[in-house]
Amino acid sequence: MTQAELYQALKTIGYPVAYGSFSSPVTPPFIIYQFAYSNDMMADNVNYVAIDDFQIELYTAKKDLAAEQKVQDKLKELGLPYRKFETYLDEEKVYQILYEIQILGG
Repeated sequence: MTQAELYQALKTIGYPVAYGSFSSPVTPPFIIYQFAYSNDMMADNVNYVAIDDFQIELYTAKKDLAAEQKVQDKLKELGLPYRKFETYLDEEKVYQILYEIQILGG
């Protein structure tokens, strides 16, 4: 899977999606995704397999289990295991549900 394919897949969930940030304010729920770091498989001073770690962030105005389930179902459909974290952002008054995924060879 490539980053472009990830973007297209996230769009099918039905919420606004952007890489990094939106250029103008968006009403939750919405999704932001971005590259976090590389974790390539290496040996003999060579990067053999590219492993890119991405963060997918779901923002909601209230705790929204249905929205979370939509994202999780899409990640499962794509065969992308994830780690999930949650926090409430007081200043923005939104919940941030963060999913860490890895894309191999992307």
